[in-house]
Amino acid sequence: MKLLQAKLSKYTAPQEAKSAGVYPYFRAIESEQDTEVIINGRKVLMFGSNCYSGLVNDPRIKEAAIEAVKKYGTGCAGSPFLNGTLDLHKKLERRIAEYIGKEDVMIYSTGFGVNLGVVSTLTGREDYILWDEQDHASIIEGRRLSFSQQLKYKHNDMASLEKQLQRCEPDKVKLIVTDGVFSMEGDVANLPEIVRLAKQYNATVMVDEAHSIGVFGKGGRGTVNHFGLTDDVDLIMGTFSKSFASLGGFIATDKEITNFLRHHSRSYIFTASITPASTAAALKAIDIMIEEPERQEHLWKITNYALEGFRNMGCEIGHTSTPIIPLYIRDDFKTFAVTRDLFNEGIFVNPVVTPAVPPQDTLIRFSLMATHTEEQVTRALEAVRKVFRAHNIIP
Repeated sequence: MKLLQAKLSKYTAPQEAKSAGVYPYFRAIESEQDTEVIINGRKVLMFGSNCYSGLVNDPRIKEAAIEAVKKYGTGCAGSPFLNGTLDLHKKLERRIAEYIGKEDVMIYSTGFGVNLGVVSTLTGREDYILWDEQDHASIIEGRRLSFSQQLKYKHNDMASLEKQLQRCEPDKVKLIVTDGVFSMEGDVANLPEIVRLAKQYNATVMVDEAHSIGVFGKGGRGTVNHFGLTDDVDLIMGTFSKSFASLGGFIATDKEITNFLRHHSRSYIFTASITPASTAAALKAIDIMIEEPERQEHLWKITNYALEGFRNMGCEIGHTSTPIIPLYIRDDFKTFAVTRDLFNEGIFVNPVVTPAVPPQDTLIRFSLMATHTEEQVTRALEAVRKVFRAHNIIP
């Protein structure tokens, strides 16, 4: 056995979990993504999706994607920089710029690629990146690729952020990067205070709206819109893989920044463009979210119903106030076992264990879509109560 294989063969955690009957990953879905899916020929309720708008199985979006394939084919066979730009891509960029309220937009092949390519590119060696310790992995990877000085601040702790800002040289670029809604814990960034500090210390603000578009703001425009800070936040990032029911991502900002990124961002220049189907699907999703505000209203209705239900049964759910509800278990193996037992009760949820979170913070990530019904949420609450009591997590 070669040295690499010999070294990696020591990683046996997946095999151990499989042997114990609690391995929870790569469960193959045999149906459309919806509030109910089929796995191993069995119907289960889906509470592990990130499509908060519930549009992932909408027939209007399917039809838009089909029509785009008929006209443009299945792919672009090149990057936006060279042969991969379609008029449909430019249409989507203009539409998002109007939707978000920024001067210009660039679309990337994935949301991960946006953060990777933007955060790693914007600042130089003498500049600073300030990031929340619970920012998404794509932001972490982006800042790791940057040559800039990097300062971490405690999660949503504005005193910690100000302390780090005070360490920066006043005449250097300072980029503050934060999630709008944090993807695992479901809490909301303190954007008003972040913007206030940014103005005080002449810093630039970038907000990742991946988990807040379709949830917050008018027409689902996100937390920046929700707080009325569109003109104050310099860069707004979003992904198409969640509420847009598609695949890809974008950065919305001013033309000075996009001009630089279009010619320097490696994950943009050296990655093939998003497919015509993905582009058309995202375009249609914007229209639906704007035209159907009742979708967002229902999402908040069932979110509040679920939050109240979990609190009343004694679940520990942290500081969430969103459709992302963390159910803290605080033990890796028990988190896997609870995931398995909930699945056996017909409920699909996602386990979040180390190294994604510290060992003491392991949790079940329960997420809601606008297409969930109150009856489905009630069934999930009853299953959680049964399984959590069996594992002595709640009284």
